Amino acid sequence: MKKEVIILLPDIRSSLNVGSIFRTADACGVSKIYLVGYTPTPIDQFGRADKQIEKTALGAEKNIPWEKVENISKLITKLKKEGFSLIAIEQAENSIDYKKVKVKLKTAFIFGNEVTGLPKSILKKCDVIAEIPMVGDKESLNISVSAGVSLFRILDI
Repeated sequence: MKKEVIILLPDIRSSLNVGSIFRTADACGVSKIYLVGYTPTPIDQFGRADKQIEKTALGAEKNIPWEKVENISKLITKLKKEGFSLIAIEQAENSIDYKKVKVKLKTAFIFGNEVTGLPKSILKKCDVIAEIPMVGDKESLNISVSAGVSLFRILDI
């Protein structure tokens, strides 16, 4: 039976990051992306395409189903009822090395805001908090890069 993988993107500021994640998601076989809060969408409420998402997604935004959702907590509750395991990619006290994460049959990855990350209220609802170790001077990777690194490694692609 094929694994179902989805992505949640709450309050992402950059259309370029969103487009890059669509492209990576397509390469990894992700079945759906939830764009939450103020995260930009490929098509706005007036039916216009987001040019920056188009630029970086290179058509992947047309291949992967997506849905705009306002409330992340309600979405998480719904997904858990549907049997999804939720993996946050985030730096936290109780995080584990992302190389040790095992995916379930239904897995949802959540990536946080570029500056503030994921709030503790969301992290508490996650089944796993996975962290990509940093060895240089910078504390973190760009969200689209962390999505690529973690998805390819955790999904064993």
